[in-house]
Amino acid sequence: MPSVLIGPLLIRNQPGPFRTILTEAGFDVIDPAGEDNAVSRDELVKHLPHVDAMVVGAERLTPDLFAIAPKLRVAARTGVGYDMVDLPAARAHGVVVTITPGTNQESVAEQAFALLLSLTRSVVRNHEAIRDGGWDRRMVVPLRGKTLGLIGLGRIGRAVATRAQAFGMRVVAHDVGPVTEFDAQHGIERLGLDALLAASHVVSLHVPVTEETRNLVDARFLSKMRPGSYLLNTARGGLVVEADLRDALVAEHLAGAGLDVFQIEPPEPGNVLLSAPNLVFSPHVGGTDSQSMSDMAEMAARCIVDLHQGRWPAACVVDGSLQNGWKW
Repeated sequence: MPSVLIGPLLIRNQPGPFRTILTEAGFDVIDPAGEDNAVSRDELVKHLPHVDAMVVGAERLTPDLFAIAPKLRVAARTGVGYDMVDLPAARAHGVVVTITPGTNQESVAEQAFALLLSLTRSVVRNHEAIRDGGWDRRMVVPLRGKTLGLIGLGRIGRAVATRAQAFGMRVVAHDVGPVTEFDAQHGIERLGLDALLAASHVVSLHVPVTEETRNLVDARFLSKMRPGSYLLNTARGGLVVEADLRDALVAEHLAGAGLDVFQIEPPEPGNVLLSAPNLVFSPHVGGTDSQSMSDMAEMAARCIVDLHQGRWPAACVVDGSLQNGWKW
């Protein structure tokens, strides 16, 4: 009987369509011990030598882990990011890495606006003031009539764009891909990066971490942003130089920032952002509401079953070069 290890804490030892799909396809579903968001290294070392597939959440799959997993055929990520998986090592060991496109963009978009509204409407400050006996009725900042600049106009960027327009915002975007029908339908103007930063009251990041985008948001980037603007990051912590963001906030060049992600997660006690002003944080939950988590887990399970039964889920496979000659 093939076996699959369940990584994401939110679905370990939980029922759901994903579990039914796997068990009905003949898989032994293994829920590792532990209450941490990611499966511990000890548990990975214990189980990986014996499993055929893994539903991967926040686990970092390194070359040494692939080396001890001779039976592993599939690493099915819940989500669209795969920067925690060493792709060359996966390829070398014949492990197909899959993602779950189209399952969590709505959740991330909602989180982006939760962070933005917390900043512009002073939700956290007002809550704390009232709890402490205060009643601070300073004016807050509207979204209508403001410009939102999207860096990245993929599924998540588009989901954010439609919500922004519902709030009466103008939307501009910077993306290396071609202009699409979506742009025309929604009146989205493509701009160069510097022009977008100068024009936008809010800049929202929706790109993966690559060699080109790592530490994209540095002192130069921040200096080009419109004075008094806001930064949102619901993508990856590796996009932002945290010390530079702290400096921009302390200098009051930015009005605030909303972050769902950090360079190191959870942030260490000495992280420079924890004492910076005008910040709202969330613990990398943007893509994992109850509906999106169920959808991601179900798609990951279907990818595993498809590959086991000889079908190739091309839309979900990260490295298509493995297809020719690959078998379970």
